[in-house]
Amino acid sequence: MSKKPIIWTISGSDCSGGAGIAADIKTGHALGVEVCHLITANTVQNAEQLLSVNPTEINILQQQVNILIDDKPPSVIKIGLIANSAQVKWLTTTLALIKTKVPTLQVVFDPVGQATVGGALSTLQREDLTDLLMLVDVITPNINEAQQLTNQTSFTPDILTKKIAELGVNSVIIKGGHTESLTGINPEISRDYCLHHIEEVPIRYQLTSAKINTHYSHGGGCSFASALAAFLAQGYLLRDAFTLTKAFINQGFAQSVINEINKPNYYGAFEQTHWPDNAINFPTVTSDLAQVHQALPAFLSLKLQEKNLGLYPVVNSIYWLKRLLPLGLEIIQLRLKDKTGQELEQIIIEALALSKQYKTRLFINDYWQLAIKHGAYGVHIGQEDLQNADLKAIQKAGLRLGISTHGCYEFLLAQQLKPSYLAIGAIFSTKTKNMTGQIQGVENLKYILQLATNIPVVAIGGINHQHAEQVWQTGVGGIAVVTAITESENAEIAVKQFQHFMPFR
Repeated sequence: MSKKPIIWTISGSDCSGGAGIAADIKTGHALGVEVCHLITANTVQNAEQLLSVNPTEINILQQQVNILIDDKPPSVIKIGLIANSAQVKWLTTTLALIKTKVPTLQVVFDPVGQATVGGALSTLQREDLTDLLMLVDVITPNINEAQQLTNQTSFTPDILTKKIAELGVNSVIIKGGHTESLTGINPEISRDYCLHHIEEVPIRYQLTSAKINTHYSHGGGCSFASALAAFLAQGYLLRDAFTLTKAFINQGFAQSVINEINKPNYYGAFEQTHWPDNAINFPTVTSDLAQVHQALPAFLSLKLQEKNLGLYPVVNSIYWLKRLLPLGLEIIQLRLKDKTGQELEQIIIEALALSKQYKTRLFINDYWQLAIKHGAYGVHIGQEDLQNADLKAIQKAGLRLGISTHGCYEFLLAQQLKPSYLAIGAIFSTKTKNMTGQIQGVENLKYILQLATNIPVVAIGGINHQHAEQVWQTGVGGIAVVTAITESENAEIAVKQFQHFMPFR
């Protein structure tokens, strides 16, 4: 069994067991990480009132850091309640030192200032956080906390996220639980916003869910931040960790509704359930791309009937098409990366003629204009090229569309475009492309498949004969391979071996 990732939570203790450290530990364990906790304050509160906040002495906090740092160094530190300015100064110095020892450390900060039942949990002012925020990677305020951090009265997430980012935080998530009810725009909808910077380039993510109203919500904000920390600790990119976190929260609220039926009119704790695994709890990815193409009809299907795609070779030349097409394939892709102009067009023309001869579905990678011009069966477009592709023209021309995705966020987004198939990758590390931070693995593939509708799904990336059967057992409709065929000693035998693993279901 692999070692569990470790997160630290630095926050307050809620004696009623709903929020703070209690929520962090329950969330972390539900999501498969080990949780070490440093308690900043013992709070006296219940579902109706906050009586007192009793800060922990700095020397005790420091002793806990000293004993944990070598024994259980964290992948992620989640910060919640900071009781006073002395703790802020200590924490700022401590985080800077830990980051020198653990350069990959990520810090998630949930800026708790008020108890849900009312009353101040902290004596901090906005100015006290200036130096600390420079060490924070992700901050997760609700709309009220975002306004306090920025000294703004605006309810516009775009404005608030930018203002908070200017304080030195790389990524800002504004939780949507309070936003719509405060603005009155649509109180039945919860919208969560994220402003993320990759090499100083701003990227925005927005997730939308139906609002779930329940009195069993105590500790929901703490659980959001600790769930995000747990997913980041397991190597998820922020966009996927954000999406999984929202699904986890939705799942907990859905369970809380059931709890409320059994005990109505009681302000109870948020329900930390389990890894989010039901599509109904996942949010909708809101993006310009999806909105622009909302009215676009579904792309033509692959007409598989009772069959599946099976083996899906991806090749880079006419030579490989001639060699593989006679082997009884359902589908093949031509990926040309070093050809231009007339040479490129001539190769595509010849490839289309070959595919028609063998009655095999041929997808042209990327070059959708030429695919339309010469009446290709389909075109495959990578995630990075979707924004510039004319999807309306592709659909109008009657071409099938395949789209690459890398994680649950992109999968949910691409699924809204109603393509002919979706590819998920990279399942394993691959020689053909640098996929650092985007390796999905078989377990994550299983989870993503649970989000699929009736669109065929293809697994791709680093899959060889050793892995093929394991990947196939997840229920994917096809397995795309590159070097496992083109670099094999005998491509024909390699194809037959793959096909042996993938009988028609």
